[in-house]
Amino acid sequence: MATLQDLAEHLDRLLLRHQELARTNALLLEQLAGVSGERDNLKSRLTAARARIDALLERLPANSDGSGA
Repeated sequence: MATLQDLAEHLDRLLLRHQELARTNALLLEQLAGVSGERDNLKSRLTAARARIDALLERLPANSDGSGA
């Protein structure tokens, strides 16, 4: 049977673990925010690059000989 001292020590360990997990969670949330921002920036750049490529493709002359090359 656990003594009051044993229960107090166990509770202290649980509280310490909770604090560690809370700090880890906060750090992970910060990293997620940073990565999400980076992803959004890259998606925006990709969209802009696709638009530039589409504009360049529109400027290419049509291939009239039918060779496809």
